[in-house]
Parts: sequence; C-alpha cells; structure tokens
Amino acid sequence: MATELVKCMGVTRDFGPVKALDGVDLTLESGKIVGLLGPNGSGKTTLLKILNGLLQPTSGTVLVGGNKPGPLTKELISYLPDRGYFPDWMNVGDMIDLFDDFYSDFDRQKAEDMCRALELESGRRIKNLSKGTREKMQLMLVMSRKARLYLLDEPIAGVDPAARDFIMQTILTNYNEDGTVLISTHLIGDVEQVLDEAVFLQQGRVVLHESVDSIRERTGESVDALFREMFRAQAWNGGKDDAR
Repeated sequence: MATELVKCMGVTRDFGPVKALDGVDLTLESGKIVGLLGPNGSGKTTLLKILNGLLQPTSGTVLVGGNKPGPLTKELISYLPDRGYFPDWMNVGDMIDLFDDFYSDFDRQKAEDMCRALELESGRRIKNLSKGTREKMQLMLVMSRKARLYLLDEPIAGVDPAARDFIMQTILTNYNEDGTVLISTHLIGDVEQVLDEAVFLQQGRVVLHESVDSIRERTGESVDALFREMFRAQAWNGGKDDAR
C-alpha cells in the first residue's frame, strides 16, 4: 500500500521581487515515478532544492517522510542536481569510493554494473569527461543508492537524443521500487513512457497533478501534447530554471 512520502502545503519562495514558488500544494506517495514538468523558469529547480534542504521556503511547510528537510531527510533522498559539483581531479572510481564511504545505502556492486552498462571507465578523470558522460556518471552514483526519494533535475538535458532512452531505462531499472522518483524536465516526450504521474508547474504554481493514464483517458492526448497546448502561449524566457 502506497504511503505519503512528500507533502508541500502553501510553499512559497521569493527571490527579492521574484516569486519562484507561489503557494505550492503537492502530495506524492511512495512507489511512483513522477514527472515535474514545466518550461524554463517555472520553479522546478527551486522546488527540488527545497525538498533536498538546500533552500528554505519563504513560507509554507514541507515534509519528507514526515519530517522537515534536514539531517533526517538527507538519509532518505538521493539528489541529482542540474550542474556538476565534483572536483575535476577525481576519477570515476574515486567517486564510487566516496559515495560508498559516505552513504550507508550505497550499492557498490550496482554502481560497478552501471559503469559497465554506461561505458564509464573507472580510471577516467572527471576533467577529461564530456558533459554527457559526466551526467551519466552522476546518474550512476545517484541511482546506486537505495533511497526513498530520488530527485533528478533535468537528467537527460545534456545528452544526445539517441542516449535519452537508455538513460531513462537506466533510471527505471535501478531505482528502489519502494521509493519515489521525481524527474524535473521540459523534455516531456522523452520521459512520458516511464511516468506514473505528471505535475505541471507554471510560474511557480501547480496547475495540474494527475496520473498519466487519467490524463490520456480524460483528454485523448499524450502528456506531451497536453503540455504543449497548455504552455504554448507562454513566452520563451530564454533562461535556465535556475533557483527559480
């Protein structure tokens, strides 16, 4: 039976005059793969950072596993940021050693198996990896944990289209099935096939939260088609969904 894992109640986050999140109410259950979908600047990255405890909401309440983000929730969450944060001088094997030492739920064998599947050489230094290969390495590390909540910020944005299906299959086959995966992206067509639920975020507000099966049955359209219709009128802001 699914249990409540994430609860956001009236969550707002301001950056000066900019309201990145505006009264977000959201409940996520365990055992789901959920798409956090919205155009650039809609607040996706801000919400993920708040869930991970990297940002504090200006107002409202956030609970993960019944606790406010902090030391207790860090043990539940495996987070893939939208930017790399590892020292360039380290190699892939160093990162596996680091995660193995730092996280009690890290599965080293799974990490090594994923390295082979993703063609990651353990001796390669991070500074010599392409952007796409770095993102594969980060994904390998994040998905090798037996977490209850996986927060993935644009996991396929930096890889070529041919690799996206492989990345999504890697996520699908390696997450803890008792946990929940929250995938932030604007590349809806590439993730739709693995989603159980979709959350549409627009200008910091949740404008839709529904199962993908219900969306298709209710509208007769794919999630991607509905997304394009709902956001067609919103002007492209040319920016990254960076802390907003």
